[in-house]
Amino acid sequence: MTSSRSPLPASPAALTDKDRGFMQRVLELAMESRNRGRHPFAAIVVDGQGRIVAECFNNSMPPEGDPTQHAERLAAAAAASRLTLRELAASTLYTNAEPCAMCAGAVYWCNIGRVVYAMSEEDLLQLTGSHEENPTLSLPCREVFARGQRVVEVLGPLPEFEEQAKQAHLGFWS
Repeated sequence: MTSSRSPLPASPAALTDKDRGFMQRVLELAMESRNRGRHPFAAIVVDGQGRIVAECFNNSMPPEGDPTQHAERLAAAAAASRLTLRELAASTLYTNAEPCAMCAGAVYWCNIGRVVYAMSEEDLLQLTGSHEENPTLSLPCREVFARGQRVVEVLGPLPEFEEQAKQAHLGFWS
């Protein structure tokens, strides 16, 4: 089990060129979300054949947003409505920030087999501080998945994408 204070960065060898391309897409979507005045989070789910089956922004921003509408949860739910359990197990969720406990639970319950994220929850907390719209939980997704009955592979944080992931958040939470 990984300590909540020092998430293990992904090995560069573990990432494929396809992973890098999908991560770049997520980072673009996170910036687009910010540019639309929404929280700067995005997630996509890619099936085992390399097809994007869901792309989602965060929609938790008050007053019209719902605090449970995190991008990762929305993308996992959308993928689960389109794919079989077997297809979901072969799928990957990509996101610009480590999934929170709620989103990790959604990934687990939707049977998604792999998560790739750019920036840790701990780094996100350094950017958001105690902002009331992002009450960060210190519960790494690896710890949530470790309590389950099946394995969810996790790659993240990704040093080559961390700085770019942070850019969408700089100045947003102040």
